[in-house]
Amino acid sequence: MIYLDLFLGFLKVGCFAFGGAYGAIPLIRDVVMSYGWLTDEMLTYMIAVSESTPGPIMVNLATYVGSSQAGFAGAVISTLAVVLPSFIIILLVTALLKTALKNKYVQAVLRGLKPCVIGIVLATGIYMVITNCFGKVTAPAVNLQALIITAILFGATAAWKAIFKKKLSPIMLIIISAFSGMLIF
Repeated sequence: MIYLDLFLGFLKVGCFAFGGAYGAIPLIRDVVMSYGWLTDEMLTYMIAVSESTPGPIMVNLATYVGSSQAGFAGAVISTLAVVLPSFIIILLVTALLKTALKNKYVQAVLRGLKPCVIGIVLATGIYMVITNCFGKVTAPAVNLQALIITAILFGATAAWKAIFKKKLSPIMLIIISAFSGMLIF
């Protein structure tokens, strides 16, 4: 019976929790308290732990409550119940988008949006480089360390393209910038 209660309780949370993790906490609290699975103090501690561990708070809380009430099987059932509604919604949206993407009007809109998105990303990147290297217009100040890291990244990108005739992976750029930042700062 506990397995069914866990499944139905966390299925309700998964179905009706909107507004992100913090918006779901009152619903989780209501479900957990109505079944008497945890005390208010224990739930408060678990919310704090769930916030500090990797993963969504709802999933972490469901896993913990299920584990505390019915062991490993309870953890699995609670976790599956809380993610099942989202999973089904994503499947439905994917199925609908697959047919919508074949529509010539949708394709035209997407082709028109692509240059806009590229422009927004490029403008954001340029803005970030300029403000980090040279400061804001109201308070200009040259940041030598940021200029050096930017030069290293541009140099690595150009060298990689010249040597290997292909683009440098964004992951490699992140790694290069991390190591450059550790060395320079």
